Amino acid sequence: DPEFVLNRPEFRGAPILLAGPNFGCGSSREGAVWALQGMGVRAVIAPSFSDIFRNNAFQNGLLPVVLDEAAVRGLAAQVEAAPGSARVTVDLEREIVIAPDGAQHRFRIDPARREALLAGLDDIGLTLRQAEAIAAWQQADRAARPWVWQAGAAGRR
Repeated sequence: DPEFVLNRPEFRGAPILLAGPNFGCGSSREGAVWALQGMGVRAVIAPSFSDIFRNNAFQNGLLPVVLDEAAVRGLAAQVEAAPGSARVTVDLEREIVIAPDGAQHRFRIDPARREALLAGLDDIGLTLRQAEAIAAWQQADRAARPWVWQAGAAGRR
């Protein structure tokens, strides 16, 4: 469909997608996030997201930004009024969306999610940042409870 917004040349490859409420509902697989990323989308701005999509987005480095519906509609109107030249900016460090007219819209995300996105880390990467502390705990636990660490101990109950 050449009229579909993402098929229009002025919007093809846009890194920010403006969407409606409950974005991603029915998307219970990471494939939805991967498809958006494959199109170049780095952030989706919507009034709300389905929980599964939202979690998959964070896990895969796609930023879901929640703004009220009026703000999203206002951004879309500005972009549509100047196709190809109106820019929306998402500043994750300051947690603001900057509209083409310069208006700023605050958003909030969980600090741990924000840190992970800024550092380019998933949950495993965040955990590995604590590798020394984990190793120290394991060493202390091995000394305190050696029977737990013996080969095959997990099967003996």
